[in-house]
Amino acid sequence: MATCHLNGIDIEFDQRGSGHRLLLFNGSGATIAAVAPLVDKLVDRFEVLIHDQRCLGGTTVTDDIPTMADYAADGAALLDHVGWPAARVMGISFGGMVAQEFAVTWPERVERLALLCTSSGGAGGSSHPLHTVASLPVDEQDALRLTLMDSRYTAEFLAEHPFDRMLVDLAVAGRHAPKSETQLRGERLQLQARADHDVWDRLPRITCPTLVACGEFDVLAPPDNSVAIAARITGSELRRYQGGHGFLWQDRSALPDIMSFLGAGC
Repeated sequence: MATCHLNGIDIEFDQRGSGHRLLLFNGSGATIAAVAPLVDKLVDRFEVLIHDQRCLGGTTVTDDIPTMADYAADGAALLDHVGWPAARVMGISFGGMVAQEFAVTWPERVERLALLCTSSGGAGGSSHPLHTVASLPVDEQDALRLTLMDSRYTAEFLAEHPFDRMLVDLAVAGRHAPKSETQLRGERLQLQARADHDVWDRLPRITCPTLVACGEFDVLAPPDNSVAIAARITGSELRRYQGGHGFLWQDRSALPDIMSFLGAGC
C-alpha cells in the first residue's frame, strides 16, 4: 500500500494485479483491508486500483462533511497520480454512488462501468438513509441492518443458511470492532455525504457499456432503484441476482458475470 497527497488530503491506496485497468470504489465504512478477499479475486484478471475513500481507513478524516463530488474527484486525482487516462470502473453500494458521480463528470475516463447494489438518488430512488441509523439504540441498529441486508433474514432463515449466517456475523463483528473517535467520526461524515447523492438528471451523460446489478432481496438499495438506473443509461444491461445487499457473495454466478462484463472488449 502507498499514500499520496491529492486534493488537499492524504489518500491511502493499493495497486496490484495485471490486465485491464480497474478502478474500484468501495461501500460505506469499507476500507482496502475490508475488501481484500474481493480484490484477491479481481487481480486474477485486472490491475486493480483501490483506495480508502476520504474519512476512512488510512485516508484523511476531514473537518467538514465531504460531498459526493469530492469523492469522485479523489478517484480522478488518483487516476492522474498513477498515470491512467481511463479505466474500467466498479462501484459497490456507496461506491456505486461515487462511480455514478465519477462517470457523469468524466465520462471519457470510463471504459466500462459496473454499478452494484446502488441508487441514483432523485427520481430514481435513494438507498436507505444510513446516517439516521446511528441515533438508534445499538440493538435496534443491528436489527434494522439485518433487515436492510436481505428481506429474508430472520432467525429461522439464518439457522438454515450457514453461509448467510457467516456474512451477518462478519458484518456485525466489523461494526462492533474497537474504533477510535476519529474513525467513528469519519464513518459518520461519509454517511452524511451520501444523504445528498443525486445524479438522476445527469445519468444520460454515461455512454460507455454499463452493467447495473442488484439483489432481489435487497432492502438497503431496492432492486427498483437499479431498474431505474438501467432505464436511464442508454444501452445499459440490468442483471438481478439471488441475494440481498451482499448478492456479490450470496449468488455464485454474480462475481464471474461482473468480471466477464468488465473484462470484455479491447
